[in-house]
Amino acid sequence: MTMPRLSRLFPPPPWRQTLRCCGGRGFRSKAALDALAKASAESLVLYNYPSFAGAFGSLFARLYHSHLCRPLLILPFSSVHPFRAVDFKIEGLKTCYLIDFVGPDHFPHQLSQLIDQTFGIVSITDFKIHCFRVVVIDHHKSALLKVDPGEDCPRNLHLHLDTNKSSAVAAYDYFTQQLNTENSAEQQEKMCLINGEDAARILMLIKYIEDANLRKWELPDIRAFNIGIRPMFAKLNCVTNPYIFDQLLKLNPADLIAKGSSIIKSRQDAAKKLLGKPFKIRLGKGFYGNCLGIRADGNSNLADEIGKELSIRSAAAGLRPIGAVVYMQRGILKMCLRSTDSKADTSEIAKAYGGGGNSFSSSFTIKMDEYNKWVS
Repeated sequence: MTMPRLSRLFPPPPWRQTLRCCGGRGFRSKAALDALAKASAESLVLYNYPSFAGAFGSLFARLYHSHLCRPLLILPFSSVHPFRAVDFKIEGLKTCYLIDFVGPDHFPHQLSQLIDQTFGIVSITDFKIHCFRVVVIDHHKSALLKVDPGEDCPRNLHLHLDTNKSSAVAAYDYFTQQLNTENSAEQQEKMCLINGEDAARILMLIKYIEDANLRKWELPDIRAFNIGIRPMFAKLNCVTNPYIFDQLLKLNPADLIAKGSSIIKSRQDAAKKLLGKPFKIRLGKGFYGNCLGIRADGNSNLADEIGKELSIRSAAAGLRPIGAVVYMQRGILKMCLRSTDSKADTSEIAKAYGGGGNSFSSSFTIKMDEYNKWVS
């Protein structure tokens, strides 16, 4: 079954144009705040921007509200000039969702207190009807440090923090459960946010996103998927791009993998043409062994592909399975190390020279006189 266009289910309110004119990563301005003051909605979704987990989580919130024909306001929340809790004194607001983030310190608590004070919650019984609440759905470990689910947690603050599940998957599960709870009295069959083949495709999409979010890198062609979906990052602001949720619904993981694989191949071909004649580098003047390296000034965007190819050639030459890509960047000499062998930890070298990274990929800056000693 083909999904309907969400833009038809949720036509843009008149004040959205004002927000769009203030778009960008940090669009908190007087005009935007004046527009918000005139807004009205039962539910508000704030999602981490730019984040695929946040955007997909907001998509599922929107589908849930469309099934129930309830008004909803969705806004991206950026750490660059972010909104504040006091900005959301919206008429008729009953529920606020924070998806894939918890915001600055005490932000969820401030929101819950704001809603409490604004609508005059006076007794515990008010919470039993699930009104005037703040719902947090997040997978980041930092969220556990910012939000205390203990005794000081307000009764109208509902925390769904799970570091083992991406916020996108958690939001899909949450809103699916809520949808079935709402309809349990009327229907015997379980309802789905998305029906038919579309559901399987979207579930596969968010599983790939989860694989990257949790840094598992286990699914087939996950690297190609990440490269294929990367251009969508620029479109994740639902204020400047009101069609983002329709666009997300149309994404196909197979198409993204094919696109990413094509990009990888073209970059690998370009990298091989730039390899020329590599030379031997004495890592740490020989303390960390020897490997093959190359100067790639003007082609730093291909450092990953060049480094991995050098790593293979270096191992074949009897040297350490590490490729060193050196280039000048804004007057600073930078060295990128890549490895295709789990036994060769490049970060050990990078950290010794003030850099960082992981065992397969790391980088650091190096002074020219020191570099000359490595290649002499």
